[in-house]
Amino acid sequence: MPDGQDAAKVPIDPAARPAPDLATIPENELLGLRLSELPVRIEGTWLEARVAQLHHELKARNILFEPRCYLADEWLTPEGEPVIGVPFYLAHPRLIELQKKMMLEAEGDTNDWCMKLLRHEAGHALSYAFDLNRRRSWQRVFGRSSEAYEETYRFRPYSKSFVRHLDYYYAQYHPDEDFVETFAVWLTPGLDWRKKYAGWKALDKLIFVDKLMASIAGKPPLRASGRQLWKITTIRSTLKRYYQKRRVAEAEDFPDFHDDNLRRMFSEGRAKGETQRPVAKLLQSHRKSLLATVSSWTGEQRFMVNEVYKAVLQRSRALRLVTEDADTVAVLQLATYLTTLMMNYRYTTRLRGKL
Repeated sequence: MPDGQDAAKVPIDPAARPAPDLATIPENELLGLRLSELPVRIEGTWLEARVAQLHHELKARNILFEPRCYLADEWLTPEGEPVIGVPFYLAHPRLIELQKKMMLEAEGDTNDWCMKLLRHEAGHALSYAFDLNRRRSWQRVFGRSSEAYEETYRFRPYSKSFVRHLDYYYAQYHPDEDFVETFAVWLTPGLDWRKKYAGWKALDKLIFVDKLMASIAGKPPLRASGRQLWKITTIRSTLKRYYQKRRVAEAEDFPDFHDDNLRRMFSEGRAKGETQRPVAKLLQSHRKSLLATVSSWTGEQRFMVNEVYKAVLQRSRALRLVTEDADTVAVLQLATYLTTLMMNYRYTTRLRGKL
């Protein structure tokens, strides 16, 4: 037996450490945990019932495929693998709370939202399990899976060529997404998709999927399992680092995205005297001319310019920005800023250009 001094030098096996209590651990300690150290799993949580529901919905359509689900760093289906990654944070209330604090929302944290996402990912997994995207008939309807996935995409909000399942018109992102969104609509229990999409070109895609699913009904998949990539048990990054990277990658989605630029143009504080005017009021009074001017300069539709305008207005009001410049000068600054954002969006589909 080693003496006390020698015993203190014996390294502790990480596997022998007690699992942290996620319900009580201080936030700074929680953020210091690696994703691989999180004591979470699908079994025994509300996610288990959601996965079972997905499998039941597939079985009810005589589809003999139950995609394996595992905890990953985000919602995903690895390319070519008939498995589904579910975000780790959904496996514990404390992690859902942290996700909302860090990222403003926890994608899929309600039963309905979770099922919509599971049906979407199941479309990917099913396609890989049966090699559906390799069929010429599939490619004639949706396009080729080999098309490159861009970081972002441009969409037509009024198009009736695509179903509307997930937000942000996700079916328009890529041929694969067009199929899985169509499949998710087809799979949704109780949804009369023939009636909902009557008169839409998207109805032709739904009818095709209906026939495609009939062709594989009762048949075993070509591949029933696959590699579980980006599984949290293999990710060594701490939660703190994970969220730092996510915040940088998704900066445009946060309210403070415009703050630094707006502070460089205007001052913060309450308007004093007649020389200072609130920037928010200036934006409101010149809204129509700003939208028309920026739309004309950039070639972007007004509804897209309006979305960015509203964000700039909200931050100008929240920061209590004021200006002493003449209205013509201040409005020109705002128009120039909005134009820069929209030109970035036009050529890179990001407001700040590519990272």
